[in-house]
Amino acid sequence: MTKRQMRLVAVLAGGFWAMEGAQGAVFSATGANAAAIQGTVNNFRAALGANNGVGGTFASGRREINWDGVPAGFTDPSLLPANFFNSNSPRGMELTGASGFMVSSTDFSSINPAYAGQFQEFSSPKLFTGIGNRSYDLTFFIPGTAIQTTITSFGAVFTDIEITNSTILQFFDENLNNMGQFGVPVSGDGGLSFLGLTFPGQTIKMVRIFQGTHALSGSNVDGSGVDIVVADDFIFDEPFNPNAESVPEPSTLGLLGAGAAVIAGLNGWRGRRS
Repeated sequence: MTKRQMRLVAVLAGGFWAMEGAQGAVFSATGANAAAIQGTVNNFRAALGANNGVGGTFASGRREINWDGVPAGFTDPSLLPANFFNSNSPRGMELTGASGFMVSSTDFSSINPAYAGQFQEFSSPKLFTGIGNRSYDLTFFIPGTAIQTTITSFGAVFTDIEITNSTILQFFDENLNNMGQFGVPVSGDGGLSFLGLTFPGQTIKMVRIFQGTHALSGSNVDGSGVDIVVADDFIFDEPFNPNAESVPEPSTLGLLGAGAAVIAGLNGWRGRRS
């Protein structure tokens, strides 16, 4: 493992993780339904601050994408524009890295009828996936502009993770150096999983999501080493605007209950937002 990759040096001491280098926190939960992960999702939200909704630019707070307001014209079987959440509904996120992107309220049954009834929503009724590739990338912008920028925290909900490390969040800094890869916990058949990470004082330019073992397709179904997974809510801190007041680091990341953990990254990381 190179110096550019995160290295775990001690695990699970009193509900926390101890890792080498810069510190942040991990929020992780899994369960059979939304109630099972709601508390951890709410803790992550609280660490990031108030929900800034759609449009504008702010010195602190967070943005959320839950897919449910995407209009019918951009919903399954139609594709979602990659810049929808920076242009049509500006929250400062754009999508790349897949041949297309889809939002569905019918479990993506237009791709494969076998998917009907397979997935559970955290926020009903719509879910999200990339098309043609199991991985896709998220980049961040001052909302409603072409000015690419950075964040410090990101979390996401997934449904139907049945194989360990089939679904991974990978983070890249402002120079696109690998900040680390983190496996989203297994939920079991039809369950929900949440993983959120904060990197106070660090900068995240891109998040890569590996979603399941295989992309959704007419031939890929769960079983025999195949794990089909889709996403629900994305939550991230306000994309940094250098013209706004300094963005405070997330609130104290102390005793946040089950799922909180201390993490660390590269030795000698710098690049604080100032």
